[in-house]
Formats: sequence, C-alpha cells, structure tokens
Amino acid sequence: MKTILVIDAQGGGVGKQIISLLKKESADLHVIAVGSNSVATNAMLKAGADEAATGENSVITVARKADVIVGPVGIVIADSMLGEITPAMAAAVGASNARRVLIPFSNCDSYIVGIEHTGTSALIRQAVEQTLRIVNETVL
Repeated sequence: MKTILVIDAQGGGVGKQIISLLKKESADLHVIAVGSNSVATNAMLKAGADEAATGENSVITVARKADVIVGPVGIVIADSMLGEITPAMAAAVGASNARRVLIPFSNCDSYIVGIEHTGTSALIRQAVEQTLRIVNETVL
C-alpha cells in the first residue's frame, strides 16, 4: 500500500477536499494529512485521513516516507501561504523521493503561466485523478 501525504495550510479546505475525494475513490489508500496549523490538520482529519500531524517537523518526517505528496503548489515555495510554509518544509517536499502532485493556485503570490484558468473544484479533481494514476502505476 502506498502512502499519500496531503499537505495544506490556512483552513485546510483544499486538503480536506483532496482527502475526501481520494477516500471516496479508493477507501483502502493510506492517507497522512499534515497541516501547517491545527485548523488545517483537523479539517483534513475530519475528511478521512488515516493519520494526521501538524507542523514543520511532521512535514519533514513524513515527506521522507511518502510515495506521493499532494497539495497546493505553495508547499514547495518557502514562506508561501501567508508564511505558513517554512523554508524547511518546502525543501523537504522538494527533496523527497515521492512523486508530487501540485495544484497550481495563485494565492501564494506565484503565478504559473501556460495553464488555463480552471476553477478550484476542477483543479482538485485533476489532482486526485493524477494521484490515483500514480498509486495504480499507470502514469504516462
């Protein structure tokens, strides 16, 4: 069974939606939620995460053992998400051997050009679909 790490900050709404959809599609996935704060962690835990933790050290530790890391693109940008993503968190996600599924939100003062403007729900759905492809080893 592959370990999926979902990272979120602020209110945890994106992570909550990701976990809810992942568990709906495949209840036997092992999903670990790590929030940059307790509000985000609790939201993801309520969505069905198998395990949950909060803070920088948890991101660093779980990123080392995860097979897939999912979250907003801000999780790889130091000081993003209103400063909740520390440089050490961003470095841990970037250095992880896990496959990363990053959702291109612009709310971290970074803009990804070349992608069509898509609503939040559609972006989260695409992230879940890509994560499931990785878990099932059907990535092209």
